[in-house]
Amino acid sequence: MTQETTPKSDQDAELAMRKRPLWTFLPLVLAAGIVAASLMVLFQDGERDYVTNDVAGRILPAFDLPALGEGQPRIASADFAGETYLINSFASWCAPCRAEHPILLELADAGVPILGLAYKDDPEATQRFLSELGDPYIRVGVDRDGAYALDLGTAGVPETFVVGADGRLLAVVREPLTRDTLERVIRPALQEGAAPG
Repeated sequence: MTQETTPKSDQDAELAMRKRPLWTFLPLVLAAGIVAASLMVLFQDGERDYVTNDVAGRILPAFDLPALGEGQPRIASADFAGETYLINSFASWCAPCRAEHPILLELADAGVPILGLAYKDDPEATQRFLSELGDPYIRVGVDRDGAYALDLGTAGVPETFVVGADGRLLAVVREPLTRDTLERVIRPALQEGAAPG
């Protein structure tokens, strides 16, 4: 009767695996959990919340910002009283801002007034960005330190706010504009804001 034996190196490896503490696998388990949660959020059914409830419906915070461009007068919220318009928070360093830019140009071509809010950006870089991609904005306010963006409730860039003729925020899109958000969120909010109160 012959007895099969496992080579010593295989026995040592098997013994080492059995003795490995369970906590050494914790990073792998955590990483798998994060990936699973991310996939669940990404592929969830139903509509995402584009309108931020704590911002929509409130009065637009007053602003008085330096304008982009030499010799341009300051931009104040009073300049837009009685108008329905968009505020688009963007930056030259923001890749998603480039992705949404064609939709902003389309809105501007259709006559929608859009105020640009250059968020934490160098004015020269902002000018280059607009020269390269086209300028959809009626005016661009410079928010170098991001102070007004905080007042407005900006969580990052890009974000687009629909402001009604009565000065209330009607909708907020906290991601790059897409065809879907344009048709489902922006256009209906613009119509609501333009409707006689």
